[in-house]
Amino acid sequence: MLTLPAPARRPAPPTAAAAAPRTAPALLAAVLFVLYTAYALREHARFRTTGYDLGIFGQAVRAYAEGRAPASEIRTATAPPGFTGDAFPLLGDHFHPVLAVLAPLYRLAPHVETLLVAQAGLVSLSVYVIARTAQRHLPEQRFAPTAVGAAAGLCWGVQQLVGFDFHEVAFAVPLLALACRAHLDGRPRAAAWWAAALLLVKEDLGATAFVCGLLLVHRNRHDPRNRRAGLALCAFAAAGSALVVCAVLPALAPDGRYGYLDQAASPYGVLDGWPGKSETLLVLLAATGGLVLRSPLALLLLPTLVWRFTSSNPAYWGPGLHYSAVLAPIAFAALIDALRRGARLPLAVPLAVALVMLPAQPLSDLARPGFWQQDPREAAARAALRLVPDGAPVAASNGLVPHLTDRTRPYLVADGVLERRPELEWIVADRTDPFPWGAVDAVVRRAEELGWRRVREESGIIVLTRVPASP
Repeated sequence: MLTLPAPARRPAPPTAAAAAPRTAPALLAAVLFVLYTAYALREHARFRTTGYDLGIFGQAVRAYAEGRAPASEIRTATAPPGFTGDAFPLLGDHFHPVLAVLAPLYRLAPHVETLLVAQAGLVSLSVYVIARTAQRHLPEQRFAPTAVGAAAGLCWGVQQLVGFDFHEVAFAVPLLALACRAHLDGRPRAAAWWAAALLLVKEDLGATAFVCGLLLVHRNRHDPRNRRAGLALCAFAAAGSALVVCAVLPALAPDGRYGYLDQAASPYGVLDGWPGKSETLLVLLAATGGLVLRSPLALLLLPTLVWRFTSSNPAYWGPGLHYSAVLAPIAFAALIDALRRGARLPLAVPLAVALVMLPAQPLSDLARPGFWQQDPREAAARAALRLVPDGAPVAASNGLVPHLTDRTRPYLVADGVLERRPELEWIVADRTDPFPWGAVDAVVRRAEELGWRRVREESGIIVLTRVPASP
């Protein structure tokens, strides 16, 4: 059962465990950083990343690096009816100003791959924090940092994040790990600061910050000075979330509303999709041997699980994609808390669970020879993209457009793109791309009706231009 925390007590003085060498946690984080980076960069090179979402975030960070508000030409493909702008204002879609942190890195290395490397670094940092937390709070278990850290770094939520493009929640993973560690260390003000930063990552994380504030209030209920940190966090999270959702996002959205509050067009309800929802819960419990429920930190899982399971969007329900990444640091911090409270579980269990699940997770591709071999489609895509001049307005299909965000003005090949964007000069389309469904063939057919010239076609990759092609 989930247990409430004991009354707050003065943090223990530094121990040998707290001052233990950081070698094992740092080495583990470094190894995982290499694996995450190698996978993400190779997946991008294989044209398995997409405009939704790597291309969109690439345009956002490029805008920050150039001193502009974050906007995306790619995102206009699914803009609200009546939108006529050149680029969709992304702070009217989701509130993620934390992306501006990547602008200096992008100026040094102006490539969309910079986002993938940064994401790998952020996730690796969270692994280091979790491993150090295990080292401090489980000092009698010599291999706790390695076992718990490896289990956290290889768990399904983290791998799904690394395996699918780039997302702003990558910043939430280390922030949650740091907030949980500060909470376990008995440093409420530090925990409050780390949790408060979640409001800069994405609007739904304000609820998680609020619950963190409640935990701090309860733990420090007999300590007025530290209790104020929790109360301040609750007030800030509640007021900040309300301001962002009710005022900031609608003010910046093209249609004056926060679109994710209303998905009434979907036929699905709360009672639908429970096979997938149950799978998410089962994987979450298995990752920690069930001990996640033995810590009050498990309450931090509820906001994310509630909004996902009550959403009418089926993409949020199951354990796939990146939506479970924020659950990972909370679950493993809760595991550490349960073990330090006296719960019994061999540390080999969570690591074994991660290893058993590994063959079905993205990083397993690193051991597959075909993952590193260039196929004809990849070579054809590279040759096709080289035909597009720098700075040209171009429409590209979902799997190709992230490779053009750094040097062109790319839009997504979608229905009506030729009418909405009469300035387009190039089309690079992959006939096998399923998103948007049927759009590639329709756009290619319409372009040729309008007199566009097909200059290349190989392995299903088509290039059309309305200007004389270079020799």
